[in-house]
Amino acid sequence: MNRFAKHESVRHRVSTVFALVLAFAPVYGVQARTAAHARGTLHPSRVETATARADARRFGTRVDGILGQMHSRRAYWGILVVDRETGETLYELNADHFFTPASNAKVFTTALALATLGPDYRFHTRLESSARLGSDGRLGGDLILVAGGDPDLSNRKFPYTANEEREGPVEKILAEMADAAVAKGLREVDGDIVVDDSHFPYDPYPAGWSVGDLFFTFGAPVSALAFNENVASIEISPGSHAGEPATIVTQPAAALDMLSQEVTTVAAEGNPQIAVVRQAGPNFVLVRGSIPAGHEPVRLDLAMTAPAETAATALKQLLEARGVHITGGTRVRHAAPPETTAEGEPILPTAVHTQDANNLILAEHESVPLIESVRLTNKISQNLHAEIFLREVGREKLGLGSTAAGLKVERDFLRSAGIADGDVILSDGSGLSRDDLVTPRAMVALLRYAARQNWGRDFLSTLPVAGVDGTLKDRMRNTPASGRIEAKTGAVEHIRSLSGYATTLRGESLVFAMFCNNDPQKGPEATAAPDAIATAMVETLGTAAPGKKTR
Repeated sequence: MNRFAKHESVRHRVSTVFALVLAFAPVYGVQARTAAHARGTLHPSRVETATARADARRFGTRVDGILGQMHSRRAYWGILVVDRETGETLYELNADHFFTPASNAKVFTTALALATLGPDYRFHTRLESSARLGSDGRLGGDLILVAGGDPDLSNRKFPYTANEEREGPVEKILAEMADAAVAKGLREVDGDIVVDDSHFPYDPYPAGWSVGDLFFTFGAPVSALAFNENVASIEISPGSHAGEPATIVTQPAAALDMLSQEVTTVAAEGNPQIAVVRQAGPNFVLVRGSIPAGHEPVRLDLAMTAPAETAATALKQLLEARGVHITGGTRVRHAAPPETTAEGEPILPTAVHTQDANNLILAEHESVPLIESVRLTNKISQNLHAEIFLREVGREKLGLGSTAAGLKVERDFLRSAGIADGDVILSDGSGLSRDDLVTPRAMVALLRYAARQNWGRDFLSTLPVAGVDGTLKDRMRNTPASGRIEAKTGAVEHIRSLSGYATTLRGESLVFAMFCNNDPQKGPEATAAPDAIATAMVETLGTAAPGKKTR
């Protein structure tokens, strides 16, 4: 008998008994478990622990109604709601079962980064050389761009506001570094332009990422050199006449080398037909199809296939545009891939590689404080940033900037938060991996722990606010939950999650985790049930009279 059939037979055996109980005692503890039976998710050990609070019973009834609807009934749900201060459980469903968390994994990663590195931590990127710079401006060797893990080598404006803002070209920071080098007298490079991203071992894609993710911005390769978040924008414009090839322009311009194109201009009638496909060879991305003559340009945002190589080309172009003569070409310097034991534990280096202190520094860029980058990460759910944070934690604590090293530090961190080994199983930092597993109870424990730390207020400020900003900007607007839910969202195919903090109309502070797996709904329908539950939380829970929002 399969798992679902087994649970269904249990439901039929107890349905008559439950109907009698409901007729005389419609309390939350029984109602919620009846709904759980209907979804094949009963956890019997929780029945007798249900709260006696009337508000929690009302909330349970609301949740039962939401989850009993056809579009929610076939999904697998895990929910835990507790009082933030006391830890009292107000509602739970499958709280000790595993769920794929999607981007809710970033809650663990960003809390780890703030706890380990600190909100004021900064990354450094340098333009340097082991050669001398002559009085004539000639550098007698390679010019090296040394990456230090800065996730924000782009034209983003900080601090993050409710609307993402960018300013200037995507090469903005590299251009500033090129300007600084020229201001120091650089006129000629008698060598190559080298990008050194050996700050992290070469391992661009964490375990559990789907090959279909790797085209797109959310699947950008992970590296210590994050140039424009390792994303290129591609603009496809038609030729002047049918039959002519389309024109393709990229930002950054150097990213044009990463793709091939077979897009043809066709007659003016109709719509563009553009496809992005994988192909073997150095130009991993092939853009093909057709675009009608006279049609406005079509824009695609795609992951760079080789960000270090693209950055090297961009830096060479920027220097040459400033009159610097470069005799050599471009190349990159990767570290060896990371090694792990058979159990997946990182094999740590005997010594941490450090840069030569005698190198000539021609330019240096210091990142924004970590808290600003974490805020961007959680507000818009930026995957690459989360992966970099995890690796930087590993490098700082263990001397190895690998995913496995970061996860090893994370396990120790979770123990300090009171989370048992095995309650959180992560393969990456962003939640894009389908291998990740988390229980609602572990998520709530982490959120309660974070709120009590000296970095807790900073952490809370990075979460999206319902109806206000980030990935919750357009959710729960014009409802009582607007402005009262501060939570991280998560979404990959058939998976939705929402975990964070709530302040009810009656002023009670809550911590909650909601996971929904195996949900076929798409678009707004996929978030309707979580949003309805969050709104019910705000409207229903709390023992005091309704009043002002408190924190």
